[in-house]
Amino acid sequence: MTSQISRAKALRAFKITAIAGSAAILAACADTGTGGSNVPLIQSSSGAATSVNRYLWTASLETIDFMPLFSVDPVSGVIITDWYANPQVPNERFKANVFILDTALRADALRVSVFRQQLTQAGWADAPVNPSTAAEIENAILSRARELRLNSL
Repeated sequence: MTSQISRAKALRAFKITAIAGSAAILAACADTGTGGSNVPLIQSSSGAATSVNRYLWTASLETIDFMPLFSVDPVSGVIITDWYANPQVPNERFKANVFILDTALRADALRVSVFRQQLTQAGWADAPVNPSTAAEIENAILSRARELRLNSL
């Protein structure tokens, strides 16, 4: 009986050691979550790593924080705002879509689309947007992302 108990304890200790060793090996072989770059990826609410640059993501949210968010997906890197009307110009409203396309902190990893509508007697109607508006928002996001990266070093 005593030999069976000691054999069971030895088997249990072996299983624990095997599991711990396997976990250590898997951890050593695992991707560090950098997506092949020196920038750590952000974590989604489910804990899964995303495929976007965390500095671009944070900077995008900070830059357009005055606009109400309609849809946010950190896994795919998509931020869609709802319509925003400046209280000083209530007959005009804007909407923006931000797409983060890469894990790198580069200008081509970011695309911003801006939409504008004006209030007419028939309701809201699409209106042209100054072509430089999207570029200005992209530049503001990129500048803030670079600041965030420099502050983290």
